[in-house]
Amino acid sequence: MARKPEPPRAWQRMLSGRRLDLLDPSPLDIEIEDIAHGLARVARWNGQTHGAHSFSVAQHSLLVEAIAAHLNPDWDQGYHLMALLHDAPEYVIGDMISPFKVVMGDAYKSVELRLLAAIHLRFGLPAATPSALKKKIKEADTIAAFFEATRLAGFGREEALKFFGRPQALPAEVLSWLDPLDTEAAQARFLARFAALGGG
Repeated sequence: MARKPEPPRAWQRMLSGRRLDLLDPSPLDIEIEDIAHGLARVARWNGQTHGAHSFSVAQHSLLVEAIAAHLNPDWDQGYHLMALLHDAPEYVIGDMISPFKVVMGDAYKSVELRLLAAIHLRFGLPAATPSALKKKIKEADTIAAFFEATRLAGFGREEALKFFGRPQALPAEVLSWLDPLDTEAAQARFLARFAALGGG
C-alpha cells in the first residue's frame, strides 16, 4: 500500500532554532532577534533604491515609529511598540510590494494578520491593533513611503503626491532615518529601539 504523501511544509526554521508555522503561528516560536535579523535583510521597494546599502524593512520600521512619535507625542510605550512592529511579519514572508499584494488578494493578508497577532501576543500586546491606532500607524507609514519614494526610490514629487498624498513636514532627526544602513547596523538599531520601548 502506497504511503500517504506528507503535507507540504508550512514552517520555517529560524536561526534561534525556533520552527515557526506560518499557518498556525505560536507566540512561543517568536524571538525578537529573529525578527530583527530578518527585517534587516529584507529590502524595501524590491531593492530598487539609491545608496550603497538596500533600505531595509528594519530601517523603515524605525522611520515609521519615529514619524508616529513625532505626530503623537502622548503615546504610551505599547503604542510605540506596535508602530515599530507594524511590518514584523515580513521577517518571514518578505516585503511584498503593494501592487503584488493587490494581485494576491486575501491569502497574503490572512497569513500576515495571523503572524502579526502571534507577534503581538509574544510581546504582551493586544492580538489586534486597535482601529484608531492602526489608522495613525498607517498615516505614519504613508508619510514614510512618500519620503522613501522621493529620496530613495526614484519617484518624482508629483508622482509621489498622487500615490501617497502630501506629507507633513518632519524634523531632521526623523528624516535622518532615510540614510540607508548596512544590515548589521539596521539590526542593532532595531533591537536597541525595541529594548528602549520596554519590549520583553
